[in-house]
Amino acid sequence: MLWVTLVAACGEAPVPPTGLVLALQSDPQSLDPRFGTDANASRLADLLHAALTRPDAAARRLPELAERWEVPDPLTIVFHLRRDFRFADGAPVTAADVRATYLAVLDPALASPKRAALAMLSSIEAPDPATVVMHLREPFAPFLEATGLGVLPAARARDAGEVAVGAGPFRVVRAERGERVVLEPNPGYPGGPPRLHPLVVRIVPDEVVRVLELRRGGVQLIEDAPEPEMVDWLARFPHLIVRRSPGTSVDYLALNLRDPRLAQRRVRQAIALALDRDALARFILGGAARPASGLLAPEHWAYAPVPTHRPDPARARRLLDRAGYPDPDGPGPLPRFHLVYKTSNQPERRPLAGAIQAALARVGIAVEVRTYEWGTLFADVRSGNFQLCALAWVGIGDPDFYHLAFHSTMRPPAGYNRGGYASPVMDRLTERGRRVLDVERRRAIYARIQRRAAHDLPVVPLWWEDRVVVQSRRLRGFEPSPDGDLHTLARAWME
Repeated sequence: MLWVTLVAACGEAPVPPTGLVLALQSDPQSLDPRFGTDANASRLADLLHAALTRPDAAARRLPELAERWEVPDPLTIVFHLRRDFRFADGAPVTAADVRATYLAVLDPALASPKRAALAMLSSIEAPDPATVVMHLREPFAPFLEATGLGVLPAARARDAGEVAVGAGPFRVVRAERGERVVLEPNPGYPGGPPRLHPLVVRIVPDEVVRVLELRRGGVQLIEDAPEPEMVDWLARFPHLIVRRSPGTSVDYLALNLRDPRLAQRRVRQAIALALDRDALARFILGGAARPASGLLAPEHWAYAPVPTHRPDPARARRLLDRAGYPDPDGPGPLPRFHLVYKTSNQPERRPLAGAIQAALARVGIAVEVRTYEWGTLFADVRSGNFQLCALAWVGIGDPDFYHLAFHSTMRPPAGYNRGGYASPVMDRLTERGRRVLDVERRRAIYARIQRRAAHDLPVVPLWWEDRVVVQSRRLRGFEPSPDGDLHTLARAWME
């Protein structure tokens, strides 16, 4: 990613009283909506760019650049644009900009990672400055999620380098890789420019440093919550507020079903029954989580309640017996079989590995924990070189995510079915969920999908992690979102 210094500075001046300093753990992958795919890129995209639509807290699509849209037939979507959005350079946003951005992302020469999300787009027209007409190759219910793509000026849409000129509430003043991104209000933002001036995003990888900066006032907001003990410590200071709310990110135990033992549903059930997820959440996150029944959190529009696996080690042992893995020596030390649990070397992941190791040992499964750098671990998981691994899915939008995660054709690199799960029933249901456009019929289909996933256990859901935000008491008007986006900073201010 090319980071361009737009305004030279010899040193960092103190942030004025109207400004806010936000600390992130890592650099955003990109400030360009055509290329940014990581969580921090998405957070800054909320501040720099505007899209046709954006999600609400229940993952439904809401108008943003689009004032409204209509679906005259299953293959056509017509968007009617608002006329009050302007890019950070003052130019109005028109249908030509939308069309140019989408065509650029579709161009293989650009190599945008978001090209696959637009695969169903057959053509796009801009019959007038306020109308965009999209034609699809086939009926595809999840397509609206792809309209969260930030729009760039038409003249810049095919630039090979990074383009950060958007129509969001802020614009880039300066970006220094590994240090900070300095933003200022977009004067042409609808409803008036933001009151935070400037908004400084500091990159602070070290958790202790982030916490100490909050304590001394050098940082006024963090969304990557530190360890529970540190959160409790920060809560003692009168100038800080700790805010907790339900989150949508789901942590889960990934299982490689290519392993003949994990291919047996009874073994997967036994693993789920061996885990006390309430106790794990208290131990790992200080209770800042809810035990998960599936991928979709209860706030999601398509969520359906399904039976959960309450801890029952005795039943887990009986299931392992029936699966053909009896305890070789009763109460003795010999295990039924061995598995390898791979984890990253991030400090917060090690206690979880130890807790899962101990829980499975109590039902006779010996687990060897192996620690890797994150890049090595993720490469192993993508290639299927693992047996057990705890991972997380962040910010699930359209429930079509079940197709990407569990359809038999969606093994990497095509999708996220890293464990090799294959079920004709799940395949049929997730395919139907893509084709049906009626919301209530889709909701019913995804209820069946969630029941099937709870029955088959292609992964073992652990918990939905709460959003824990620590902020200055002076920051007003900011409302944390379930998926961690920062869009409400557009209407926040420092008191």
